[in-house]
Amino acid sequence: MSQPHVEVYTKENCSYCEKAKDLLDSKGIEYEEYIVTGDEALFEEMVERAKGRKTAPEIFVDDELIGGYDDLSALEEAGELDAKLGLAETGDAAGAVAADGGDDVEHRRLVIAGSGIAGMTAAIYAGRANNDPLVIEGDEPGGQLTLTTDVENYPGFPEGISGPELINEMRAQAEKFGAEFENGIIETVDADDRPFRVELTNGDVYTADAIIAASGASARTLGVPGEDDLMGYGLSTCATCDGAFFRDEDMLVVGGGDAAMEEAHFLTKFADTVYLAHRREEFRAEDYWIDRIEKKVEDGDVEIMRNTELAEIHGSQADGVDHVTLLRHPDGHPKDKFDDPEFDGEVEVFDHDVGAVFYAIGHTPNTDYLEGTGVEMDDAGYLGVAGGFEGGQTATDVEGIFGAGDVVDFHYQQAITAGGMGSKAAMDADEWLENEADLTATGEAETAAGQADD
Repeated sequence: MSQPHVEVYTKENCSYCEKAKDLLDSKGIEYEEYIVTGDEALFEEMVERAKGRKTAPEIFVDDELIGGYDDLSALEEAGELDAKLGLAETGDAAGAVAADGGDDVEHRRLVIAGSGIAGMTAAIYAGRANNDPLVIEGDEPGGQLTLTTDVENYPGFPEGISGPELINEMRAQAEKFGAEFENGIIETVDADDRPFRVELTNGDVYTADAIIAASGASARTLGVPGEDDLMGYGLSTCATCDGAFFRDEDMLVVGGGDAAMEEAHFLTKFADTVYLAHRREEFRAEDYWIDRIEKKVEDGDVEIMRNTELAEIHGSQADGVDHVTLLRHPDGHPKDKFDDPEFDGEVEVFDHDVGAVFYAIGHTPNTDYLEGTGVEMDDAGYLGVAGGFEGGQTATDVEGIFGAGDVVDFHYQQAITAGGMGSKAAMDADEWLENEADLTATGEAETAAGQADD
């Protein structure tokens, strides 16, 4: 099949744009790139062709709108992208042999799920231990750090470093020591037999002696009316990706932790006023971020809306976000009180004009692919690991599966802690693999000796 004409509208410092290009590059696809940053006419052309969407990237194949990176990734996950790009007759056919367990099933000593800080660090350590790791990049290659403009608390960078730059440097380091990367998403892990069987959403299958789950977490949403229709049309979970598209608008950030503070601070570069809505009186963010936001409040760039929750987002895909409906109660958690007869009439309901809304309300661990393996998880999906003060701290209760980073850590969730856990997971996996090899060798020697005696 001939390759179709692929066009990608991007903007500068856009992690999702880089992810989309990386996915196309991994398939050897040529494409035309149009950078809309600073080019109003090109930006308007993108919006018109993308039916009102103001986010980047926007991808077209033979003039057909595919959408953004999430849409491109969804096609890959469904096994339909290769056919769309003229690389295979059908997505299903492309993966049929591998899915049936045929000759295309490749065995790896170690598979690492995820390419964020934890996965990259694990890959560096595993590569140095000659474990030839294969890193499955996941639906957010590079992890959450690629959505961060400036990382100022990672040791060794007194002037700070951008998230994408740090990830790219770590990837180059991992590749230097023999790690390989595949752009894909793990759908299932079969732990009933050994080696493990790892199946990707595109139909590719691997077997593995050990697995490190470092697949991170995805941004949470609220499920409020208007959310589904307006995601990508003025509603976003990534201020650094989309903030510049709403220059001079009033913007609303929802959340009260470090991420919310960082996003609100970043958006002051573009917004008329940033409104920060938090459902409690006190913030959960560290003092460093609270102090920076308080300075922005003094400067008139940020307005804090305490004890306030988002109830509805109003607007249209054609015109974007028009305004929001908010709930407020002086004791906090107004949504809970709004439906409680005990607080009848006490919750203030009001509309507020904004041109964009950004969620910064936490994340859900990406661990669905481990369901059915026997790995212990809590109700939220975080993995249980051995912990303690000796080796094997990152081991799950399934022999040969280890956890690292935000799939385990629901408390600290810092780049440095994820990296530390990634190194532990690689060391634990290496020790486990060596012990398994010793046991196998001993068993084979005992079998051979027994046969010789016979």
